[in-house]
Amino acid sequence: MKTFLKAVTAAGSGLLGASLASKPGSRRFHVLTASVAATWFAGARAAGPVPRGRTDVVQPVLAGAGAFGVFYGCALVARRIPLLRRAITGVLGHAHHGSTPTVVTTALVTGAAEEVFFRGTLYDTFGPRGSTALYVLSTTATRNPALVLASATMGTLFTLQRRWGGGVQAPLLTHVTWSALMIGFLPRLFPPQSNSGGVGP
Repeated sequence: MKTFLKAVTAAGSGLLGASLASKPGSRRFHVLTASVAATWFAGARAAGPVPRGRTDVVQPVLAGAGAFGVFYGCALVARRIPLLRRAITGVLGHAHHGSTPTVVTTALVTGAAEEVFFRGTLYDTFGPRGSTALYVLSTTATRNPALVLASATMGTLFTLQRRWGGGVQAPLLTHVTWSALMIGFLPRLFPPQSNSGGVGP
């Protein structure tokens, strides 16, 4: 099972890197991101049941909003650091150039799929440290330092929520709340670059 899950992680990571390197707003981007989510969901389903856990709705949503507040403050600083500014602008190019409802839906579905796979199946198989390490490793395929830093920070939070709640419900709610707020507000801080076509350095 571990070999199978590592293969799924590698496949999803490759698709993730390819999707974010594609032209913002393109059909290729949407097809690849849908494939990423499908890979996470399919991998989790093939491995067996994913525990839902016990938690309310309010606390995970508030955690997602709080995490967004921290990231928003960090983004104000990152705008002054060329490497991070370019990295974040590259990612947000997909929000600037794509259809807003489609981009939001894609981000939320992908976020939910990540929780089902990484905080569900991988957590049960590799434990909290192993699943977090694989989550961070998967984002390195994007070659984007901002995404790698975000995955390390949020991956740790999601893992703690999985441990406390006993299932994926809490991290999933926090993830989609955080993602929705990030997409809704961060693009205003990072206007699109005329030559932005991907996220690679």
